[in-house]
Amino acid sequence: MADQVLIAYASRCGATGEVAQAIGQVWCNQGMVVDVRLAKEVSDLSRYRAVFLGSAIRMGRWLPEAVDFVKKHQAALSRLPVTYFVVCATLKKDTEENRRKVAAYLDPVYEILKPANVGLFAGKVDFGKLSFLDRQIAKMKIPEGDFRNWDAIRAWATQMTPAA
Repeated sequence: MADQVLIAYASRCGATGEVAQAIGQVWCNQGMVVDVRLAKEVSDLSRYRAVFLGSAIRMGRWLPEAVDFVKKHQAALSRLPVTYFVVCATLKKDTEENRRKVAAYLDPVYEILKPANVGLFAGKVDFGKLSFLDRQIAKMKIPEGDFRNWDAIRAWATQMTPAA
């Protein structure tokens, strides 16, 4: 019987993984059984009663392994409560316009599978963890820094706690 909740994520520099871990910790503190894993390492969803899938945004898109996860597991996901979350530095300024912009990055994934809920979170930019090309592009668009609001992430996790 499925009794675990999966938090799968795709990350390049670790910030999205840290958000996934924080969400999982909120639920573990509530007595839930939570599995936090890289999306590309998940092969079977049969033991899960809910799936939360998160991705960093690169070049205005979810990371390929997050999209591949939805494609690969579409049939199983269609029978489960699914929530997406996004970690994106664009939300360092949490405005309605930026939220619409970031939410639109999910449109291609919505075409595969619409989630029950979505969480949008500011990200972290660490130039030292980026490739040379990504660092040059990032420097033109956004400053380096950790823009994540941990209180907001934990509050969202509490609000989104999967039912027992």
